[in-house]
Amino acid sequence: MELTVLGQEPVAKGGCSSSSCGSTDDQLGHLPENIREKVHNHPCYSEEAHHYYARMHVAVAPACNIQCHYCNRKYDCANESRPGVVSELLTPDQAIKKTLAVAATIPQMTVLGIAGPGDPLANPEKTFATFRALSEQAPDIKLCVSTNGLALPESVDELAKHNIDHVTITINCVDPEIGAKIYPWIFWKNRRIKGIKGAEILIEQQQKGLEMLTARGILVKVNSVMIPGVNDKHLAEVSKVVKAKGAFLHNVMPLIAEAEHGTFYGVMGQRGPEPSELKELQDQCEGDMNMMRHCRQCRADAVGLLGEDRGSEFSVDKIEEMEINYPEAMIMRAEVHAKIEAELAEKKAKQNKPQLIQLEGLGGKPRKTYRPVLMAVATQGGGLINQHFGHAKEFLRYEVTESGAKMVGHAKTDLYCSGDDTCGEAETTLQKTIRALDGCEVVLCSKIGYEPWSMLETAGIQPNGEHAMEAIEEALMAVYQEMIENGKLDDVAETVNRQAIA
Repeated sequence: MELTVLGQEPVAKGGCSSSSCGSTDDQLGHLPENIREKVHNHPCYSEEAHHYYARMHVAVAPACNIQCHYCNRKYDCANESRPGVVSELLTPDQAIKKTLAVAATIPQMTVLGIAGPGDPLANPEKTFATFRALSEQAPDIKLCVSTNGLALPESVDELAKHNIDHVTITINCVDPEIGAKIYPWIFWKNRRIKGIKGAEILIEQQQKGLEMLTARGILVKVNSVMIPGVNDKHLAEVSKVVKAKGAFLHNVMPLIAEAEHGTFYGVMGQRGPEPSELKELQDQCEGDMNMMRHCRQCRADAVGLLGEDRGSEFSVDKIEEMEINYPEAMIMRAEVHAKIEAELAEKKAKQNKPQLIQLEGLGGKPRKTYRPVLMAVATQGGGLINQHFGHAKEFLRYEVTESGAKMVGHAKTDLYCSGDDTCGEAETTLQKTIRALDGCEVVLCSKIGYEPWSMLETAGIQPNGEHAMEAIEEALMAVYQEMIENGKLDDVAETVNRQAIA
């Protein structure tokens, strides 16, 4: 069967018309140009940017002014990958030197954020001392802060002074009764306030701070933790409220509930959401708000591309030995960023609006529409399928339809193959990896061994190593087309041909 895209040339088997591959810029396409300019190279705000640009967090904020049932802060932990965890706390001077060292070593780094391990605005002296120095010494780096919002209204003026035009607020509810189930207490005006009263104050401060930020033209992303049985049925309402007050992006994250992390929810057996539950909620919220689906719930000292952590390369003892010529590094960074932007511009020039794949005749004849397919991808960044299955610590999950490929989340895994003598002991880890890919019908990677190939097929997941070093969206659409050609997708509806879909 020959496949074509409406209004385009025929698509060769296994190939992909650029217009059918989806646009990774759709997440930002509705935004005004001045806002797109602010976020286009911010890996936490732009799905496209996260393939190319890096970020880092500095751990200068140990104290927190609220207690969350899903949080357990750790200050000297190198093993856990979750918010609230760092390997070492930093002074502002150490944080500044670390930032300059990372930016000089990893020129793709565009963003410096303070996200803990406590709350940055509960540590205002350390937080703003860091921001003040970096705005002077590294003016080419975007500055961001992530906060629970309790101290936000009193901090807005100071945030606006330091070139901070991106703020993330964690808002898990707008109903105090639900909030009391998430937050056992807040510390407010030198008093610990518990229960519904504490939740009321927190919610009021969050909403006031959100309105004040957007009135100043500061971009606001809202994070929400999905807690099954607690706030999962409520987060769609949260999305409506924060959008109405000016937030431009909503990140609904799964509860991290493993007991070994020592959180209240973990110890009490509160489960996290299944990937299908998370996606269903994100889809529900998307009607009211742009959804961020590429979040990795990073450590408070994360360094590198999203999904990787190079923090161990920049410990305090190592950065003290580094000699940094930042003016020279800025020139190199500008050259690297220019190359990335040229690559993205070339990519966009090849992309038009995503269009339906044509399977039957033109001229208004009936055509068949095929069901979406969930696919997983192993990637090291750059928007390419460029990682061995056995070396992947995570897989990106995409929903693929005739109109394009949309990232809908990611699956974290243990490293299946470390390349040493432990590979022979990897059966249990491999089984965990396959469970993490539950729901996916295809997994694309650069290479894969015989054993995992066989086990994936047994689990009903088709391995695919035929698209190594290809662009992710193009490869996904090529595989989807092949599935249609080979009769592997049941048609789910009859429609009338349209010229394109928006």
